[in-house]
Amino acid sequence: MQLKRVAQAKLPTPWGCFTIVGFEEIATGKDHVALVFGDVNDQTSILTRVHSECLTGDALFSLRCDCGFQLEAALKQIAKEGKGILIYHRQEGRNIGLLNKIRAYALQDQGLDTVEANEQLGFAPDERDFTLCADMLTLLGVSQIRLLTNNPEKIKVLEQAGIKVTERVPLEVGENANNEHYLATKANKLGHLLHLHPGNH
Repeated sequence: MQLKRVAQAKLPTPWGCFTIVGFEEIATGKDHVALVFGDVNDQTSILTRVHSECLTGDALFSLRCDCGFQLEAALKQIAKEGKGILIYHRQEGRNIGLLNKIRAYALQDQGLDTVEANEQLGFAPDERDFTLCADMLTLLGVSQIRLLTNNPEKIKVLEQAGIKVTERVPLEVGENANNEHYLATKANKLGHLLHLHPGNH
């Protein structure tokens, strides 16, 4: 177990009142949170979103990605379901950090795709560690989930870490003229399961 659970409080949102639960990485002190809606301890397969931190998309309304759209859609869907969990995984920019992400954006402005930009900066295409998310789910008492994702790698890592994924629930939102190339790269180079509509904007 790489994490410990340290705090929780009510978090009212436009879609309903969630409970925000704070976790701390034991080795580094880095923090992550989960937003929990309703009763998730009834041993059913819980609708869950593992959402990686994206300051530009989640808070600054960037159209370069689909992250902010996915965050809002997932919270709405969980609230509509009546119970569920959103893991907010604080590994910005596929875990290269905010400033390196801005450097990667600059390289993308020069014509590189997201994978090429990360590699030019000396990183792997995706540096994230989703086993932390499995630890968060375990600490929340959840072992079976229906995962809101387009990324099969999340399913693979969570299952290897002991979380049973009973269903993949697609989360395809936010496609626009600014992120067509980004989404195509996710599909073609990172294996994300997307149905893209190029030019339909």
